[in-house]
Amino acid sequence: MPANQERVTPNELPVHRIGTADFDAIADGTGDVGAVRLLREAERSRRLLLLRAITDFVVKDPALRGPLTHPEEAWDLLARAQASAPEALDLLLGHPYTGTWAGYTIRLLHRQITGVCPLWMHLGHLHALAAAAAIRAGLSFSVAIPLWSGTASLPGLGMARFGPDPDRMVAEVRRTDGRLEVDNGRHIIRPPVDLATDGPGWWAVRRVEATSGARVLSVHIDDVDPYRSSFEPVLPQRLPVDELANWTQLLGDAWRLIVRCLPDTADAFPAGFSSLVPRPMQPFGTTSASSGEAFGSAVISRPADPASLAAALVHEFQHNRLSGLLHLRHLHGDDPAERFYTAWRDDPRPIAGVFHGVYAFYGVAAFWRALARLEDEPFQEIAEFEFAYWRQAVWQVLGVLRSDPGLTIDGRRFLRRIAERLSPWLREPVPMATASAASAALLDHYAGWRLRHLRPDALVVRTLAEAWSAGQPRPALGFLPDAEPTPVPDGLWRRSRLDLTRLARGDSAGFTRNWRTVPEATTADFAYVSGRFAEAAEGYRTELLADPDSPAAWTGLGLALSRSGTGPAGSVLLHQPELVRAVYRRLAADGTTPGTPDQLADWLGWLRTGTPPARS
Repeated sequence: MPANQERVTPNELPVHRIGTADFDAIADGTGDVGAVRLLREAERSRRLLLLRAITDFVVKDPALRGPLTHPEEAWDLLARAQASAPEALDLLLGHPYTGTWAGYTIRLLHRQITGVCPLWMHLGHLHALAAAAAIRAGLSFSVAIPLWSGTASLPGLGMARFGPDPDRMVAEVRRTDGRLEVDNGRHIIRPPVDLATDGPGWWAVRRVEATSGARVLSVHIDDVDPYRSSFEPVLPQRLPVDELANWTQLLGDAWRLIVRCLPDTADAFPAGFSSLVPRPMQPFGTTSASSGEAFGSAVISRPADPASLAAALVHEFQHNRLSGLLHLRHLHGDDPAERFYTAWRDDPRPIAGVFHGVYAFYGVAAFWRALARLEDEPFQEIAEFEFAYWRQAVWQVLGVLRSDPGLTIDGRRFLRRIAERLSPWLREPVPMATASAASAALLDHYAGWRLRHLRPDALVVRTLAEAWSAGQPRPALGFLPDAEPTPVPDGLWRRSRLDLTRLARGDSAGFTRNWRTVPEATTADFAYVSGRFAEAAEGYRTELLADPDSPAAWTGLGLALSRSGTGPAGSVLLHQPELVRAVYRRLAADGTTPGTPDQLADWLGWLRTGTPPARS
């Protein structure tokens, strides 16, 4: 990045290619430090090009820079930092949120929109990046950077906090004689010499280190960078000291599990993961997210136990690796149609999201598989359930995805590698009750997805409703193909039965005592998970009397009837629930008594079984 050149061109950067061995290593998901480092180096070059592109945008339109100095001054400062201490620029370009900022800002420029604050502030983050690089390089310098709601970010280092002041939109960052100051024209903040520690007006980016044997994972717990979110920029949300201690303990225990369960992945992890954005704990679930532009980072809500954190870290590490690979190889076409079912989302997904999900949850299945084999760990029972659940969930989606015409040759090879490793896992024994619970949970979710996102043919619904009303034999409709899914859901979905199942597997002793703490759980759900299927069926009938549209009650009734083994009603409610509900609605709208939901389902069940039951 020479200081005397006006722009960087691709010829000045290395050409990044990934060979077959590294490609296959990433597909296998087993580790390979060299492959992960290759992805990180490619990300470095990509981000440098994005920095130059943003600089060029502002050079061509000086009005974009607002009250800040010419962007070439920031570019020259970056060049000085590289010349003095190349590792300073490498750290800056490797910082995950440099990628998030660059991608977000380029989109704003191309779409000619502002974002969550004035556009010049986003563009001026380039100056903040230059200041951070110069500080790391030990340079003397002075540069103006944006103030957002009274905060001045120095990426990867920390944040100076002045407090809201609408008259102050810019702060000067200067370093002279080794002394660093941030000046908003009214107050001066002098960060500590050790920038990794907090001080008056200064919040540092804190680092947590986890050790297991010879393997060390060093991670920033970043709660201040404005571009740390997966979507829009956000203000700082400082983690209290006691919450940081919780994260430190959890991360240490989770790292120990990853090292024990997936040692190859643990070898590669430090090379591809450097920053974690903490979010508050959520009841009965760990949410996590990552951005394809934030290689090396994840946003994770604090889990209840280290096994859940380990699974989330593996999940997001898989996303990170695949995002990096997709910048080097095309694995599928650019088809935005939301047309796939997946067990990990409640909405239809496009091919890109499905590909990511398959790879991420393949890694999750590998983690739980290994943990289930460790008899000295307290998480074995829940690990058996999670392994049974995720191996089946991934395999079902993988079978559909592998036949999709949108895949490239590389994409087919990538998925074939996953299938070759996953296929033998399907034959590995797990306790029968655990396997049955996992299969039922997956069928529950699939039936709920159909109810909410498939719309039966209106003519078929009318024909069936008229036949029921007239007391006529059920019409021979033949094969009824599914309609294309719609992303607009018909009804709300609740995950209480899955949460209850996990609670029962992970805390069987406390299940009866604690089930009411599960969000949205009903007495019918509790009866179903407890194995009292007749009681559960009666409970779901009562729920449907109160709310005939409830997807969870329709599928719950199907589950309870199916497990009771009485008639075809349970089967049709799990495999074509959208048709049963649509006919039920039509009858109610026409003023015809539809009977109980399972009576109608029993009548419609012959469409799947071929054996018409008697009409009661």
